[in-house]
Amino acid sequence: MDADPLPESFEGFKNSFSYGSRTDMNFKFLKNLSEEDAAQFFKDLLWKLGDASNDGMLNPIIEHIYQWQVNAYCGRLRWEYEDAPITRMSKPLSQARIGLLSTSGHFVEGDDPQPFGVTDMSQKEALMRISEFLKEEPPLSRIPIDTPREKLRVRHGGYDIRAAQLDLNTVFPLDRILELEK
Repeated sequence: MDADPLPESFEGFKNSFSYGSRTDMNFKFLKNLSEEDAAQFFKDLLWKLGDASNDGMLNPIIEHIYQWQVNAYCGRLRWEYEDAPITRMSKPLSQARIGLLSTSGHFVEGDDPQPFGVTDMSQKEALMRISEFLKEEPPLSRIPIDTPREKLRVRHGGYDIRAAQLDLNTVFPLDRILELEK
């Protein structure tokens, strides 16, 4: 009989949402929280879940998660680069050529970058191989601006791609760029 695995620490649990066994973009922010803050997040979340089971109102849960994401990403871990070269554009945005560089994992159907030489790698395999992805130079995929949305695919070992599949603009703001162009 196999020995029982060691119990997971709370720190390990909260960090597992960021490139771990529970990779999920919705909760990746937990890694940025102290144990005390993460405990408070879950305590409040459980209260809101209890309320929602009584009144059916999900918006307070969504707002709670959103506020903690904002706190985790914009709070104490604010980076400032005083020596960054901030230069005004030399021409109006309407006359500029814009490029979008993203690590979202999107590619055009039929132009799969075939990570590690694997044809049609599944999302499940990408998740299992995240530590390998972090050691390799990522392949670049060109996505023309006029690519039909139904031809876009996404695969990424570092996050839960469900939101990106529902709305690519959550991680690859192609439609927002087209709106700016207009």
